[in-house]
Amino acid sequence: MILVAAVALFLLLAHALAPRAMERFFGFLESIFARISHRPTFALAFLFFGIIAVRIALLSLLPVPSPGIHDEFSYLLMGDTFAHGRLANPTHPMWLSFETFHVNWFPTYSSMYPPAQGAVLALGQLLGLPWIGVLLSAAAMCAATYWMLCAWIPARWAFLGGSLAALKLGLTSYWTNSYWGGAVAAIGGALVLGALARIFKRANLPDAVLLGVGIAILANSRPYEGLVFCLPVTFLFLRWLWQKSKSKSASGGIPWIKVVAPLGVMLLLTVTFMGYYNWRLTGNALLFPHTLNVKTYHTAPMFLWQTAKPEKQYNNDRFEEFYNGWEREEYTRSWRGVHDVSFVKTERLALTFFWLGALFAIPGLPFALRDRKLQALWFTLALVLIAVYLIVWSNAHYAAPVTCLLFALLVQSLRHLRTMGTMRFAWGKALARASVLLLFVSTAIAAAHKECDPLYWTCTGDQSRTLVLQKLQAEPGRHLVMVRYNNDDLSIHDEWVFNGADIDGAKILWARELDKTQNEKLFHYFKGRKIWLATTEDGHLVFGPYEPPKDE
Repeated sequence: MILVAAVALFLLLAHALAPRAMERFFGFLESIFARISHRPTFALAFLFFGIIAVRIALLSLLPVPSPGIHDEFSYLLMGDTFAHGRLANPTHPMWLSFETFHVNWFPTYSSMYPPAQGAVLALGQLLGLPWIGVLLSAAAMCAATYWMLCAWIPARWAFLGGSLAALKLGLTSYWTNSYWGGAVAAIGGALVLGALARIFKRANLPDAVLLGVGIAILANSRPYEGLVFCLPVTFLFLRWLWQKSKSKSASGGIPWIKVVAPLGVMLLLTVTFMGYYNWRLTGNALLFPHTLNVKTYHTAPMFLWQTAKPEKQYNNDRFEEFYNGWEREEYTRSWRGVHDVSFVKTERLALTFFWLGALFAIPGLPFALRDRKLQALWFTLALVLIAVYLIVWSNAHYAAPVTCLLFALLVQSLRHLRTMGTMRFAWGKALARASVLLLFVSTAIAAAHKECDPLYWTCTGDQSRTLVLQKLQAEPGRHLVMVRYNNDDLSIHDEWVFNGADIDGAKILWARELDKTQNEKLFHYFKGRKIWLATTEDGHLVFGPYEPPKDE
């Protein structure tokens, strides 16, 4: 807060006491900005390759992330499966020892999540590291945000929006510094709205295809939020078609060949792929892997109006603690419960998409919301945010489809803010410049302090598993690591039992220590491997040759 106040006060005083000097300095920077923004291809390349170059340059401060949260491992399993050239894996005979969170075991061994993020991780894995796919998607998100905004607002402001997205999400955010995702769905939302606006101006085949691609990405990354996102888009598109059908101008009429037919083909391909994907993973074209996992494991409500289901019996204590304990305690169906989860959601959304300097844009917000040309965007934003607040869980990447809209709202607010002031004192321009400068400074400070995200836990999971992997990778032969959890010694979110797509062929396997009978079956199946024990003592990793529990 002190830094924010100091920067704002300095720029206000400087603009009041030395307006010409401020205009010369900031005017020079803004002129460079404007020249880049008016060359669309160069601006897209600048954002895309700029993010990649800067993030790689920061590797000494922010190294390639190690997965630490359940969701990340599930996404990585999906990416590894795709990289092996298949959509799902057969159920392993020893699945009981490998059972873990957010993974289905029947009828196939596969992640419960939609496939778009897995495709990005698979691309990265084929290029050398899954994180390469994350980095590429983050860079593409910033470029896509600029491309979308160009269709709705002037180019220089669109480029500012893409640059703000790059600074906020492309460098020191868990969207880039973990494997949770976010950028992929943000790309989908930007493609949909950018293509839609261009179709309204000049119907053409490429934009129709991009509209279909954007819808496909949303459907395969954030299906629920993506569906809500597409409702107003569908209304606008159908209204436009109706108006075209009634037009008597030479260019009137419904553009069947240029827009409707290619979009229809893209939607048909999307639905066909989703049905096939579901069938391959769950055995039912209409049953999503996520739905199957919820039916199999979850008892806590998904939406605020739902009540918890009866508790289930699980195959291990870790699942008991997570599904019958932590998940059910996160939300109680009461006004107090609604307040608590909504507060957490608001905090996480604010930390992910905004910064303290964004508060300076508030005077311009009412004027931005009254822009008639953009009211369809604000309605879409409001609708998706309502949908996000109706679910119990609260991660910020759930709102990823509206990333471009949030930055559009920020940019429009700053744009109106710049017009405020008097002939002698352009205080609005000073605050707008302070807002952007503060984002740059806060991002630089976060990188210098090795902060991968304002919510540190999203990208700094327990590293004990990584330490074991590093040790065993240097050892010859194949290994089986038995994991023994001590009560209250390791966070329920720091799970160690995760494996890749090829269990039998893996150099290192992680398995749960269960009862003696199951353990002996596991040892017999993997009799050629060296068996280790990973556990904790007073919160610290204890690793060595396997020894059975003393009570056996």
